[in-house]
Parts: sequence; C-alpha cells; structure tokens
Amino acid sequence: MIKIKLATSLLRVIPWAIYLLAALAHAQESSLAAPPLLLAHVASSDIDPAPYLISEKYDGVRAYWDGKTLRYRSGNRVNAPAWFFEKLPPQALDGELWLGRGRFEELSGVVRKEKPDDAEWRQVKYMIFELPNAAGSFIQRYDALRDLVGQSNWPQLQAVEHIRIGDRAGLQRKLNQVMRDGGEGLMLHRADAPYITGRSEALLKLKLVLDSEAKVIGHVPEKESSKACSVPWRSKCRKENAFASAPDSPTPCERIRRRSVRA
Repeated sequence: MIKIKLATSLLRVIPWAIYLLAALAHAQESSLAAPPLLLAHVASSDIDPAPYLISEKYDGVRAYWDGKTLRYRSGNRVNAPAWFFEKLPPQALDGELWLGRGRFEELSGVVRKEKPDDAEWRQVKYMIFELPNAAGSFIQRYDALRDLVGQSNWPQLQAVEHIRIGDRAGLQRKLNQVMRDGGEGLMLHRADAPYITGRSEALLKLKLVLDSEAKVIGHVPEKESSKACSVPWRSKCRKENAFASAPDSPTPCERIRRRSVRA
C-alpha cells in the first residue's frame, strides 16, 4: 500500500517538475547578457550643434542585432517572426523598432507577444542609427549604414536620417518642427566619434521635457498649464534644457507623455 501511494505521489509530482525545468530552460534561453550600447547624455544649454550629426529621437523600442540574435537593451531576445530575422544582414546593427509617432504603446503590445503576429510585425520598422564595432568616425559609419540598408532593398529596414545644423537657432527650429509633428526630440551624435559604448558625451539627447521629470495628470488651457503637471516644469526645464521656454514651442505640459517601462 505504501509503495502504491509513493508511486501515485511521484506521478503527480513529475509533470510539475518537467514543467518547471522547461520553464527554467526557456528563461535561460530567452535572456542573454545586456548588449554593450552607447547611451546619451542630456544636451547642455550652450550646445553648439556644428560638430554633430542630428536626427529625430524615435519613440520606439531599442533593439540590438549582433548578426544572429535580436535583443532588447535588457538582453532579452526579441520575439519576432522568423522571416524578420532572415531579412537582417549578418552585420551588427543598433536601432529602434518603430511603428510611427505616438504609437509606442501599440508597438509595445506587438513586440511583447509570446507568439508574434505576422500582420502586426509587417508594420514594424527597424530604424538603424549605428553600426556597432565598425571602423571609422560616425559620419563614415553613417555612410556605410546607408549603403547597407540600401542594399537590403527591404522597406522595413531603414536608416535614420541624420543632418548637419550649423547653429543653435537652426537647432531650435528643427526641434520645434519635430515636436509640432508629434515627435519626441532630437539626438546629436559627434560626427568625428569612433564607435564607443557606455554613457558618453559623444551622444546627446535634446527634448522639451524629460520623461522622468513629469507626468500628465490632466489637461487645462495654456494659461493654467503649470497646474496640469505634477512637478514645477519651468525651473526644471530651464535648468536641464535651454530650449524648453522657446516662445513658438508647444506648451511642455501638452507635450509630456507617460511612457511604459522599456523592455
């Protein structure tokens, strides 16, 4: 009788043990070490844009392709359809998965599905802004990046457009334009910078309001806009970003979007 009860207990435990082992193996397989990435500092109030190549800051999900595996900034694998990976070149790429301006929440839902939806992924663009470990200055890598993307002949793989801007007035106009069009801000990458990783002054971000500084709790007319924010944005913005109080810029509280935690 004891042997029968013991056998019955084992039969009940074994399936659970197999399930736990399989789940552990899947977790180990899907999580890798976080890839080494270049991270941006905030642009200073007296920034001279002349030494930089400037691009729009995309509201997407950072994704690093090492030639074989596509990973989030955390190191977790991106669960995209097999055909998406097959379209990517064997060369390392760094960029953003992107659906369009103002569609971050929708994108987050697409990329986090355990079973990727083909139709949804055919709308996702991989916006490339760097060639990891490539030789030369950033402007040289940017030229090589555009050639590589062009050779792929795949509309979902795109090179992020970078331009030169000679002075702060031009930089202000570009920032205002991007914000009016529903964008998030600008990125400034030193044109002469070699490929490096970690947080560096070689890459700067320029926004009207930083995501971590405020959140929307409501909307009121512009004359009472300061009441719509949970923090006094005026002092913070002017301290961190000289472009925050531009007269033709959108009201900061109108521009703030509360964003989900990145993968």
